[in-house]
Amino acid sequence: MQKLQLHGFNNLTKSLSFCIYDICYANTPSERDGYIAYIDEQYNATRLTEILSKTCTIIGANVLNIARQDYEPQGASVTMLVSEELIDLHDIDISENPGPLPHSLLLHLDKSHICVHTYPESHPEGGLCTFRADIEVSTCGVISPLKALNYLIHQLESDIVTIDYRIRGFTRDVHGIKHFIDHKINSIQNFMSDDMKAMHDMLDVNLYQENIFHTKMILKKFDLKHYLFNTKMEDLCAKEHKRITNLLWKEMREIYYGRNIL
Repeated sequence: MQKLQLHGFNNLTKSLSFCIYDICYANTPSERDGYIAYIDEQYNATRLTEILSKTCTIIGANVLNIARQDYEPQGASVTMLVSEELIDLHDIDISENPGPLPHSLLLHLDKSHICVHTYPESHPEGGLCTFRADIEVSTCGVISPLKALNYLIHQLESDIVTIDYRIRGFTRDVHGIKHFIDHKINSIQNFMSDDMKAMHDMLDVNLYQENIFHTKMILKKFDLKHYLFNTKMEDLCAKEHKRITNLLWKEMREIYYGRNIL
């Protein structure tokens, strides 16, 4: 295997990982099975490969290797090893600000990988279905994968998102001094667009001395009609509207807080 020439080499590893949850209500067992089948088709390994390949093209990364797998009874995984093209290090923005939105994203990854895993599932009796996508972007270089956060979240509509960002290892400067972080960061929220922050309630848990940052977010409000699978609003009475809305909010809050609510 031919070795790749590294440039602007930086030993710091910056890992961005996040879970995106999408909640749905399916009234009957057959509708729940239909939802799982729909998600499995929409986000199978082939489709996920297309999404990540396009993402790599947009951010200016070269795909070195792809591993993908569909699972039985449902779910899929795709992992890509990627590298960046030669760039001028002075052109890289490492300041703490939101990354570009989908229409204008242009970033570079260096000696890195992107992976996604999907987990569609349903409540056996309650009518609730949850689709979870785990995404990780890990880079070794001067840029932060946080610059790709806005683009990735905008590609998957989400009700709840949990985000972890960590800088590991160290790199040395020309004088031999170790550097354990190479950019300023106060909060993951500062890398998010205003529209995203306006739509979600957010909470931070940060360990600054360990270079570990955590943010979780949940929708402030939602329109029930977008959460019904094969069911129309007009086919439900006002009492059912309220019952299903309460079920959805309970599911979202349980995922957000990481505990069951009785």
